[in-house]
Amino acid sequence: MADEIINKVANSSLITIDLEDFYPDGPRIIFDLKDWLYEEIILKEKDFRQNLKEHDWTQYEGKYVAMTCTADAIVPSWAYLLVATYLQPVAKRVVHGTLAELDQMLYTEIIKDLPIEEYQDRKIIVKGCSKKPVPDSAYIQLIEKLQPIANSLMFGEACSTVPLYKMKKA
Repeated sequence: MADEIINKVANSSLITIDLEDFYPDGPRIIFDLKDWLYEEIILKEKDFRQNLKEHDWTQYEGKYVAMTCTADAIVPSWAYLLVATYLQPVAKRVVHGTLAELDQMLYTEIIKDLPIEEYQDRKIIVKGCSKKPVPDSAYIQLIEKLQPIANSLMFGEACSTVPLYKMKKA
């Protein structure tokens, strides 16, 4: 057999973690309180409560919802809490903030619950470049969780990694 090509990456002990694989599927939407304010400036409590009662909440069924107010208005905290009481029974997850902050919170929960036993004393590549919006903070949280137990941590693709950390030998 002349010059057989051997895939050294596939035969190595490297483990690749792709945070994109953990991306929670489902639509993400903004719930903007601006649309619920009088002239996009003032929250009138009586009108606000009535509008919430009459609103069709089923449109948020199974969705990830980020509540925010894009108007330059002072919105009392209780208004977000009240909206949350209507969204909570139908939405997959409700947060106060932007869509980016929603993804940050989702990944925080995912990484917190990620079992790490299989990564003990292993060489790990954290894959970069994803098609889905994986927040930078998720990569940092993953490194924080893995560094105490990993032999080494790298970032990128198996063919071209950036070394991040190597456990010191005792």
